[in-house]
Amino acid sequence: MTIAPITLHQPSRLAVGAGTTGEVGAWAAGAASVLVIATPFTAGFVDRLKLAGRIAVFDAIPGEPDVATLDAALEAARRSRPDLVVGLGGGSVLDVAKLVAALWDSEQTLADVAGPNRVAGRRTRLVQVATTAGTGSEAGIRALITDPGKGNKIAVESPHLIADFAVLDPELTYSVPPAVTAATGVDAMAHCVEAFTNRRAHPMIDGFARMGFRLVGKYLARAVRDGADTEAREGMMLASYYGGICLGPVNTAAGHAIAYPLGTRLRLPHGLANAIVFPHVLAFNRQVTAAKTAEVAMALGLGEDLTTQGLLAAAHGFCRGLGIEMSLAAHGATADDLLLYASEAHANRRLMDNNPIDMSVEDVLGVYRAAF
Repeated sequence: MTIAPITLHQPSRLAVGAGTTGEVGAWAAGAASVLVIATPFTAGFVDRLKLAGRIAVFDAIPGEPDVATLDAALEAARRSRPDLVVGLGGGSVLDVAKLVAALWDSEQTLADVAGPNRVAGRRTRLVQVATTAGTGSEAGIRALITDPGKGNKIAVESPHLIADFAVLDPELTYSVPPAVTAATGVDAMAHCVEAFTNRRAHPMIDGFARMGFRLVGKYLARAVRDGADTEAREGMMLASYYGGICLGPVNTAAGHAIAYPLGTRLRLPHGLANAIVFPHVLAFNRQVTAAKTAEVAMALGLGEDLTTQGLLAAAHGFCRGLGIEMSLAAHGATADDLLLYASEAHANRRLMDNNPIDMSVEDVLGVYRAAF
């Protein structure tokens, strides 16, 4: 079998380690106007960037940013006319920062750039400073924005969205609560596992995926237990970054497709939605990815030579042991909602077609029912 060609994009510069946020100012020397995209909480880290010049902060980013959020951020950029945009936050913030940097001084709209390789270019420099370990958005070429009218995600994918400088500073994640640490950590793992067991899996990306899910197995429980464990926090930031690299050339599969309606319809945080779905899809896909699934199970400490039911129970226990509430009903879903979720997830061919085995609407509905 021939190996499919891939193209890998990564930030031009990457700083990893405690205190590296302070390197941004020196790197950005000469920037006359800086726009920082943040949340009200992460805006508190702006001073750590050690920026000079005129600094504007846009911090109205919700957990699941939608078209209106992006429009407001673009308007803020057109007022401040930045020559540098800094994303300072989790995946939602970093995704908005990418699009603001590319579009604020462009004639293109979000509708013009939706899909792959439709961004014409970017004149504004972009720094991405992650404050969670989950999405890996700082590593990647993709941005997701919710379309509230259609209830789905608009995906923009372009090399022009890649950061000039990305920062993984574990000190910024000390204050992330245990529940968020757990859910975002499982999201990072899901990026790696779904790329690893993917129809489009690639030997090079498998390497990044392995590094990612092994780090999760080693460090996630520690980071949940002690938020100030610098080694564990840094390990999880690397896992998240590797997962972000996996998203570019290979991407996720059914797990993320099934998680998305839980975000758009139930308003569940993205990481939590992925955690609820993860054990079920891992077990479902085992029938065609047995060897790779066994590798994932060993890395996460789930055991070896598991039956499919044993794997499901062990993966479920792994997530529940991190303090994650794994029942959809407990998060407000009703049995009558599940068919709508299933039809929307199944229609997401961008991701569903990557799954190593085809899933019918009934199969997807079965996952939601099992997670109910």
